[in-house]
Amino acid sequence: MEININCDLGESSKLHSTENDPLLLKIVNSANIACGYHAGDKPTMEKTIEISKKNNVSIGAHPSFKDPENFGRKRLNLPPGEITKLVINQIKILSDVANKTGMKVTHVKPHGALNNMACENYDLAKVISESIIQVNKELIFLVPTGSQMEKAGKKLGMKVAVEIFADRNYEDDGNLVSRSKDNALIVDPEIAKKHVIKMVQNQAINCYSGKQVPCEIDAICVHGDGSSAVNTAKQIKEGLIKSGVTLKPLNKMKKFM
Repeated sequence: MEININCDLGESSKLHSTENDPLLLKIVNSANIACGYHAGDKPTMEKTIEISKKNNVSIGAHPSFKDPENFGRKRLNLPPGEITKLVINQIKILSDVANKTGMKVTHVKPHGALNNMACENYDLAKVISESIIQVNKELIFLVPTGSQMEKAGKKLGMKVAVEIFADRNYEDDGNLVSRSKDNALIVDPEIAKKHVIKMVQNQAINCYSGKQVPCEIDAICVHGDGSSAVNTAKQIKEGLIKSGVTLKPLNKMKKFM
């Protein structure tokens, strides 16, 4: 079985540190890089891409609402044309920086509130999907498993990679437990490792209640912030390898080649 480990990186801002990024880029297979709308800037993109290149990590755009004050986590109701524009602009921003280093953007993963809203709303998911296709129909669309983005992307014939979150708990409906709740995050690396391996082996989401929701799993997202982030990512990688999983960048996985 092939699985991808990815992480949201290059998110330099007053709300987020990038100090773990160099270590995480030695562990993960793919990087979702902030394009300047919720976090990040050109020097950070350049640095993140350069380190990714050294570690054979594939890179993707991590488009968001243009809302650095809230780190892209505030829900905004924008018309479809505005959504199209912000998604295309951010892919192009990262692509322009990447091309200068000899790297190519190979996937797209929406961030924050834009991602959460599109998980629930098919029309928004379709707008984002169509925006990505406008730039390059070969771009891999990295989305939460069971989401409306998975449905929209597949219906439009995109290369869709579906992911689970290593350090987040799930509700019985398959959605993430809200960050406003005490049980939203899994902070113990050992528990996160077991959580991930069980989901991958069963191809099902582990809900906090104990319920299992069958799903496809191509990728695992590890978060880069927090004191245990690097250790969590390392333990998950080691655990998956020991369980017989082959880890690959998204663009090197057989189903996308």
